Amino acid sequence: MLDRLAALQVRRPVIPLFVAGIVTLVSILLALRLEVLTGFASLLPESRPSVQELNRVAQKTAGVSTLFVVLEGGPSTPSDALRRAGDALVPAIAAVGAPWVGSVENGVHEARRFLGPRAGLYADQKALEGLRDDIDARYAYEVNKATGALLDEDEPPPQLDAETLKKRLGLGNELGPERFPDGYYQSKDGKTLIVAVRSKVMGSDFAGGTEALARIRAAIDKVNPASFDPQIRYGFGGDLQSGISEYKAINDDLTEVGYTGALLIAGVVFLYYLRLRTLFAMIVTIGVGVAWTFGMTEIAVGNLNMATGFLFTIVAGNGINFGIIYMARYLEARRDGVPLAEAIALAHRETWLPTLTAGLAAGAAYGSLLVTEFRGFHDFGLIGGLGMVICWIATYLVLPAVLTLIERVMPLDREAPGVLGRIARATSGGVAFGRPFAAIVPRAPRAITLLGVGLAVIGAIATVQYIKADPMEYDLKNLRTDVSARAEEIRRTELAEQITGYVGTDGMAILVDRPEQVEPLRAALYAKRDAAPPDQKPFEKVHALQDFVPSDQEAKIPLLLEIKSKILKAQRRDLIKAEDWEKIREIIPPDDLRPFGMADLPADLARAFTETDGTRGRIVYISPTATETIDDAHYLFRWANAYRRTELPDGSVVLGSGRAVIYADMWAAVIDDVPPAVIFSLVATLLVVVVAFRAGRASLAVLGSLLVGVGWMMVLLVLMKVKLNFLNFIALPITFGIGADYAVNIVQRYVREGSGGALTAVRETGGAVILCSLTTTLGYLALIRSTNQAVRSLGVAAVVGELCCLFAAVIVLPAALVWIDHKRQSNAPGDIPSRRALPEGGE
Repeated sequence: MLDRLAALQVRRPVIPLFVAGIVTLVSILLALRLEVLTGFASLLPESRPSVQELNRVAQKTAGVSTLFVVLEGGPSTPSDALRRAGDALVPAIAAVGAPWVGSVENGVHEARRFLGPRAGLYADQKALEGLRDDIDARYAYEVNKATGALLDEDEPPPQLDAETLKKRLGLGNELGPERFPDGYYQSKDGKTLIVAVRSKVMGSDFAGGTEALARIRAAIDKVNPASFDPQIRYGFGGDLQSGISEYKAINDDLTEVGYTGALLIAGVVFLYYLRLRTLFAMIVTIGVGVAWTFGMTEIAVGNLNMATGFLFTIVAGNGINFGIIYMARYLEARRDGVPLAEAIALAHRETWLPTLTAGLAAGAAYGSLLVTEFRGFHDFGLIGGLGMVICWIATYLVLPAVLTLIERVMPLDREAPGVLGRIARATSGGVAFGRPFAAIVPRAPRAITLLGVGLAVIGAIATVQYIKADPMEYDLKNLRTDVSARAEEIRRTELAEQITGYVGTDGMAILVDRPEQVEPLRAALYAKRDAAPPDQKPFEKVHALQDFVPSDQEAKIPLLLEIKSKILKAQRRDLIKAEDWEKIREIIPPDDLRPFGMADLPADLARAFTETDGTRGRIVYISPTATETIDDAHYLFRWANAYRRTELPDGSVVLGSGRAVIYADMWAAVIDDVPPAVIFSLVATLLVVVVAFRAGRASLAVLGSLLVGVGWMMVLLVLMKVKLNFLNFIALPITFGIGADYAVNIVQRYVREGSGGALTAVRETGGAVILCSLTTTLGYLALIRSTNQAVRSLGVAAVVGELCCLFAAVIVLPAALVWIDHKRQSNAPGDIPSRRALPEGGE
């Protein structure tokens, strides 16, 4: 079959290339449709209760996103200029219209107009009675003082001034003048003012969000805030802006890492072969393989996530190895004067088994992740496993045809003149990367073997101690994208949240089935909070729309109307100053004061608690403890456990989700999934190697080399104090399959050479093996360029594993084979060494 394929590729190379071209074009079109999901929830399966609850809550509460327009003035900018600029922006931005702009406000004016006359309803009934009595006492005091009936020993009652009355009957701290000066979203120093925009476009919608920002920016520029004061400048914050920025940052990161990986891989391939046409053939081949892989990804998975978004360079770095081995054998045949057709057929026959074995071992390592529930692992394993199989197929379908076309134009046996010709002849089999190792090994094979195994044993011991010391990464700051480039945007967002006091930025949303469940839920949650030790409180407070509906309104209304009457009476007698009266008027209740409910609250007050269909009163927010950091995973676990499942007195159950529960579930899934994934990877690699070498001693040599490399890897990870996280865990299972590649190729060549051929295997095949490792290593090394620290950690761990397995394969493995061969020859000095004395099975 291979001979027939080789004959077709030599006689009619255009046919396989045409088929490959059509499939590649379709694959590229499919791959371009892939989207990158940026949230932690995308790393968990949809079947997880926390993910299902998160999606349910999101459908009800994610009907709007927030954009803060932050106006900042200079040292001499008057606060009034910022207010006038904000007042001008509100109608201009509102005119943008839906879906880009749903509502826009620059203060709590509407809420204050509603709550001001009703402020007394929030006061305690006894406090109102005390206020009524104090007003009577003050009125009597002033009258007696005016008529001369005041006794010297009479103590003056509280003043009837604006500040005193507002403290006892006012808007309170939540909507008071200190919190919002004259009702504006303005800082205390008057130098910053916020215009808050609600949009129907979500930050996860990159195209729609970009369009919304562009339209809003155009409206702002038309108003020109600087026209109100030259020092005024503006910027954006909020989840709409951050969603667009994060999505763009991730895509830019993917692009930069992809370009870096491609350049590094191409550079080392060119350095090895020093031929542009060879580089061209291999880049075309791996490009086809990567395109096919991610075309299939769109069909099989439909998206990428934080774990799989960087697989482009990993698949390219691993997948090009098949072409490297093929190319090495092809060039070796051509260098020996073998004609093109025969060289192609020879490369097919002699490389398909080791490359397929290596590909299946790597695919098995990736495939081991399919046994996990954690979607970040599962998708990574699926795409990586597919990539290995697809890149192997692409190599044997595309590369020979490309080589044929190149040789028709520029025959390989046509020597170039001068220096270029000498370089070409000297490097016709590739740069001798393996020769230094072939020179080191025979000097002390036993010492090298024992030292290598000894270090691996130390690695096993260190691993046990490492696990006991809990090497997990609990600081979420070390798992996120580097936000230094977005520092100004983050500053504006934090400033806006502080000024506006918007609920829901750090709080976790809980959605009950009925508004009547809110109070029992609140009581149950507070019981959990209060039962915790002082330094272990799981959350700070529970917020609900019901907080804005005062109790006992029927009993308080007569008291408030009585208080109003007495205040008016005092005002008519000039007992209240004119400047105080202007401030007091806004909190004087109307004559027709009536009880109100959640449906009567103004939209700007109820917006955070309003569902997409307009339903109110079912959303509850649980805010974190002020002294805790939401970037501490230990605290997130405690926070999540406090509200993930609450049973109410009537037997109903309220589920909670959000960032805390999602992260806790994600970490639990990782801890549960890694042991079976590692075991499955090791077993799958073992089976592939055993089948490939027919359970001979050669398979033991491969597995021994692999275990030595993994042992070294663990030693280095412990010494480097690498913290394990949800992403770099992947490096452990995939190291087995990918790390076995190098030993497979060395042993395969040794099997062909026979006893005593270990040094030949390293010298001849070792160069290609080292190049394979370098391309894979550079694919991982490119991840270190990522702005995401979890991705960087995966790159570090994988590079360490790659290099350790490589050195084990080209130093310890051949040293052990040389040592065994020497012992066999010394035990049987009269025997002629057999070409298959050590290896059993194989070719």
